[in-house]
Amino acid sequence: MRTGITFDDVLLIPKKSSVLSRSDVNIESKLTKKISLKVPIVSSNMDTVTESDMAISMARAGGAGIIHRFNSINDQVELVKSVKRAENKIIKEPYRVSLNTTLDEIKFIMKSKNVHSLLVTEDNKLQGIITQRDIRFKHNGNNAMSIMTPREKLIVGNKDTDIDSAKELLDKYRIEKLPLVDKSNNVIGLITSKDIMSRTSNKATLDTNGQLIVGAAIGVKDYIDRADALIKAGADFLVIDIAHGHSELAINALKTIKSKFDVEVIVGNVATADGAKELIENGADGIKIGVGPGSICITRIVTGSGVPQLTAILDCVSVAKKYGVPCIADGGIRNSGDITKALAAGASTVMLGSLLAGTDESPGEILIKDGKRVKIIRGMAGYGANMSKQEKENIRSDIFDIVPEGVEGLVQYKGPTKDIIKQLSGGLKSGISYCGAHSIKGMQDNSEFMKITGSGMRESKSHDIHKI
Repeated sequence: MRTGITFDDVLLIPKKSSVLSRSDVNIESKLTKKISLKVPIVSSNMDTVTESDMAISMARAGGAGIIHRFNSINDQVELVKSVKRAENKIIKEPYRVSLNTTLDEIKFIMKSKNVHSLLVTEDNKLQGIITQRDIRFKHNGNNAMSIMTPREKLIVGNKDTDIDSAKELLDKYRIEKLPLVDKSNNVIGLITSKDIMSRTSNKATLDTNGQLIVGAAIGVKDYIDRADALIKAGADFLVIDIAHGHSELAINALKTIKSKFDVEVIVGNVATADGAKELIENGADGIKIGVGPGSICITRIVTGSGVPQLTAILDCVSVAKKYGVPCIADGGIRNSGDITKALAAGASTVMLGSLLAGTDESPGEILIKDGKRVKIIRGMAGYGANMSKQEKENIRSDIFDIVPEGVEGLVQYKGPTKDIIKQLSGGLKSGISYCGAHSIKGMQDNSEFMKITGSGMRESKSHDIHKI
């Protein structure tokens, strides 16, 4: 009988280091065979963790977010589009209305799409533009034609307008929006001063169009239409999301998607070398590792099945590295030291749930519990998440038909996501330097684990003091 180990069972042995500053440590790593991240962290596809705000913040910090699937196809598509629109060189499909669109409709579109301007078009030809300033004091009964700034008063660009020339026009004419049109006055894009000013530094994870990277989760049943819509919306990769990834359902979904679409696909979760091998041989571009290690997961208790997370990583990576397929360590990570251990064991990236739940960007309202600010977190295999999904899909089932493998709980409010990622990244860089390396790959080649006792772990934590 084998013994499984997890993060608290081991420490990395310090090695001689030539690192002069942790800023010299490179933490870039592969998410899939074709996609790299500047920070090896992704936010979990949980409905209390990742929607558009989280995905935007993660990509700007150098990682990536995975939009959860516990919503309608249209809702998930809109969340993906929001991420892709958050940072653009050029908005290729600006939101627009017709001349007869009412004021109420205009206000609704602006609010629901979180935009501050709308182009007015007829048959794709630019008629004018409406901004929030235009509608501020207008009353019901007005329509787009009566509110808009008409075409003849607009400054516009063309297909040759780049960011630098757009800056000059925006500054010269003191405007904030620059519609782009062709020679026949057809709309071909939009550049805004806000997008130019908010364009992130080279820390962000961007696609080839200069837009933020974003992933989206799909299931193993009604996935074709969802996958098609998400890819068209701009999703850079898909995650086949199933608790037991080493299954015919997951394999069939993977094979079908890879045969129909040109997209990077991550599949999971698995916890064994056999599971990783079979998914890779059927086309997986990334493997998600973890059965039961999450803070809100009770799969191991309910089913009696699982593998302690560090052993699961070591086993899966032993196969995946032969194929050049990256692995994501999903679950059980509570601090930067656990991230370091997961990557030293061979994972390329880590997925975080509870560490990011409770941030400003995680979905849900801030609540007060015992005088402290908290947010809700729930497992996606839990009762609440399943009932919510059934409600959105208009499915009715007996309460006892659901066997939950997750729980709901509260996490402390943590503030902005970027601050969490900065702290975790700093700890990881220090951890790599302690292993005598300058990069994740260098650490993986040079690291050595030592198994420790419970006393060793207690010694590792703060002790014999009164915390203040």
